[in-house]
Amino acid sequence: MSGILIVLMAIAVFFVAYVFYGGWLCKKWGVDGKRETPAHTKEDGVDYVPASQGVVLGHHFASIAGAGPITGPIAAAFFGWVPVLLWIVIGSIFFGGVHDFGALMSSIRHDGKSIGEVIEKNIGRRGKKLFAIFAWLTLILVVAAFLNIVANTFASTPAAASASVLFMILAIVFGFAVYRRGTNLIVSTILGVVLLGACIKLGMMFPLTLSAKAWMWILLGYIFVASVTPVWILLQPRDYLNSFLLYAMIIGAVVGLFFANPTINPEFVPAFAGFKVNGAFMFPILFVTVACGAISGFHSLVGSGTSSKMVDKESDAKLIGYGGMLIEGVLAVISLVAIGAVGMQKGGAIPTFSVGVGTFMNAFGVPMEVGVPFIALAISAFALTSLDTATRLARFVFQEFFSMASEEEKQGSLTKTLTNKYVATVISVAIGGFLGFSDWRVIWPIFGSANQLLSALALLAIGAWLAKEGRDNKMVKIPMIFMFLVTLTALVFVAQANIAAGNYILVFFAVVLFILAVVLIKESYKILFGKPQLTEAEA
Repeated sequence: MSGILIVLMAIAVFFVAYVFYGGWLCKKWGVDGKRETPAHTKEDGVDYVPASQGVVLGHHFASIAGAGPITGPIAAAFFGWVPVLLWIVIGSIFFGGVHDFGALMSSIRHDGKSIGEVIEKNIGRRGKKLFAIFAWLTLILVVAAFLNIVANTFASTPAAASASVLFMILAIVFGFAVYRRGTNLIVSTILGVVLLGACIKLGMMFPLTLSAKAWMWILLGYIFVASVTPVWILLQPRDYLNSFLLYAMIIGAVVGLFFANPTINPEFVPAFAGFKVNGAFMFPILFVTVACGAISGFHSLVGSGTSSKMVDKESDAKLIGYGGMLIEGVLAVISLVAIGAVGMQKGGAIPTFSVGVGTFMNAFGVPMEVGVPFIALAISAFALTSLDTATRLARFVFQEFFSMASEEEKQGSLTKTLTNKYVATVISVAIGGFLGFSDWRVIWPIFGSANQLLSALALLAIGAWLAKEGRDNKMVKIPMIFMFLVTLTALVFVAQANIAAGNYILVFFAVVLFILAVVLIKESYKILFGKPQLTEAEA
């Protein structure tokens, strides 16, 4: 099968879906471009900072992409490229796109608050507490997995490490120039992209060589700082400039496809390998493994945790939420074509993608020794983005949970301490770091299951919000039910596997996440499927 045809067909389908299905969702949800957003009504210069559509898309896409849409499709390819492709396309349009757009819109309509706050208003206070625990545990797993992945990437690709350090300095300067000196965004962007290229070149010239363990400790310090600083200093400018790196990678891959004209080699990836392969059942493993390439609960935390606080106009939400997910779907399809063209490389998914796209780019003159490190650097940059965004979100969720204490408890020293942003960050970083020192491949299965179950819970929250608003929520309930079936089944498999391996901490995570999800389903059932009822606050 032609790789060009696969990618072009996917892009065409995604474009049609964006125009028509995305437009239909806007009408059903009452998206209003004239309605004032929380970025304006609650502007504080730290978390609530209005930004242009392009800047917010850059932050949002950089945060949600990470290594997920690259790792997932490649890891799931053993089932065959046809089922993986079908799930990426169908999942991105009707599952992930609805999930991301809905999470962003529901947060905008709730003053930029998190999905947990949306649950409190539409389901009840107990539901919010349960969701907060679930979300925080999931974010800890995200931090653990990506700490390990980034540290190992930096250790194995020193050029990526040095370029990333230089890029952080560039982002701070860019943020100061744009947000504090009022420098023209277009001029700053052009200069910033040029300097970004210089960072990459200097990184290749002066690689920073350290051990993975040393990078782990450095990254722990970095994510603490990144979590507590205002978004305009690092988060917004870094992610905005980062997005150009990823766009360049995607464009280079697509253009390279036309020159290389690769085909999917059935010896590397068959069209269909069966419903059970090497003891793994397609249901639920395929849908959990592809993860961010089709739907990801982490996206809802990004959309409701940071992006919703920056959206300038409600009409921007379609491009940022729905469009961002479809662009990620394109990246996932390219990942699938890459493994089909070059086969699984030593080191796993990221080297496979790097060699595959590097091979495509080599067809139009980019040397392999330049193309492959560039792709590896781009991926590590986005994994780092996901890492520090996850840490900031873990801090938000932790603070929110303890801010729900009674008035008497809020006066107590312990509650005041736990709601402090520095304390919340230290606790989140410490536990994530403790788990991160183990092998990421041990963490990934439980992370994947928890992440996908989080998407089902976010869809539950969005469905409850729409029900309370008296709006149609069928487009949310159908994917929600499917994802609950997939992920609860997967958690049972993960628990069994970790019991056999003796990883009892991860067994604990699996059991707690399963119980929390079941209780939340029970809490929200009447809201979604019965007659409307008052929340505890309203009662």
